[in-house]
Amino acid sequence: MNQREVIIAEAVRSPFGRYFGGLSKVRPDDLLGFTLAALAKKVSNLELNRIDDVMIGDSNGAGEDNRNVARMGSLLAGFPETIPGVTINRLCGSGAEAIIQASRAIRSGDSDYIIAGGVEVMSRAPWIVERTSKEEPTNPIYNQSTVGWRLTNPLFPAHWTASLGRCSEEVATRFNISRRAQDEWSHRSHQLAAAAWEKKLHDGFVVPFGDVTMDESIRADGTLEKLAALPSVFSENGAGTAGNSSPLNDGSVAMLITDRAGADNLGLDGIGRILGAQVTATNPNEFTLAPISAIHKVLARTGKKMSDIKVWEINEAFASMVLTVLHEVPEIDVAKVNINGGSIAIGHPVGASAARVVVDCARELKRQGGGIGIAAACIGVGLGVAIVVEVKG
Repeated sequence: MNQREVIIAEAVRSPFGRYFGGLSKVRPDDLLGFTLAALAKKVSNLELNRIDDVMIGDSNGAGEDNRNVARMGSLLAGFPETIPGVTINRLCGSGAEAIIQASRAIRSGDSDYIIAGGVEVMSRAPWIVERTSKEEPTNPIYNQSTVGWRLTNPLFPAHWTASLGRCSEEVATRFNISRRAQDEWSHRSHQLAAAAWEKKLHDGFVVPFGDVTMDESIRADGTLEKLAALPSVFSENGAGTAGNSSPLNDGSVAMLITDRAGADNLGLDGIGRILGAQVTATNPNEFTLAPISAIHKVLARTGKKMSDIKVWEINEAFASMVLTVLHEVPEIDVAKVNINGGSIAIGHPVGASAARVVVDCARELKRQGGGIGIAAACIGVGLGVAIVVEVKG
């Protein structure tokens, strides 16, 4: 049986709001519903009842995004009640995993049209109270659920469950990646992201939500001096700061995935096609190394070489993480990485980010007249993901 090629036919996203910013009063299911409806409007000749499934990445699931936010967002978007939905959690790789699973269903012929993407509204992540009995606790201990470990199993070694920022910092220290280098990468991200908006590169992709018309975390007026003045946040005198780490954000991404015939039926050239994907794992505290093995494995699986890659999108959870990847994979041309800025500036709504980097990779390849790109991300608890995207010239 011949496998079908997998096409990202069309895509949209919300602006990425800052923590307790312009999107913080929006429930995650409502924000997803808005984005799904915007995608349906953009592909207006798609009969909605032809959608086989809605696959959405979401890493929290502890608050208003509980009870299968993919299904809730689909209903809020006005999709027919007969369309199923599934919510997928691979932490920071959740949006990528939604794309991977959708791609498999299309490639195998199990489905013809799937909407994939991700959502996270970190501003509304709830406080969690551990439950040990039927009774309401008299002295509850509140656990934050915004990001990172919570309700941690005591059987795990302490070094596994250190903060994500501290783990990234420790790995970068092994390679002598300096605070200055991390601040410089952060400054680069903000400058490139601001320039992309100035050049209107997001027109037709980012759909304004009310008064929020662009990504809110970009600091176009930032300087290296301001970054250098920020205190360490993960350890005493460590290199990791709020300035060279991704912020907390709210946002959603949605895309229509189909095969060549499905795109042709809609009169769409498509944004790009998915050639392959790989998820790999390492020690939980070394999660910033995991994208490296994912990159090497997906290149081998797809028969591509480093020299074939024209565009790299590496999700900037921390500047230290991206610089770790570049240190360990020196064949990557830095000038081809995150050309229009990365998550340090654009924002990192966890369930949506990896979907964003895949689409941004394809859209940049299209602007450059075609080629092959890789979108990659580190994932908490020792995981990494890499997806190969192709745009024909």
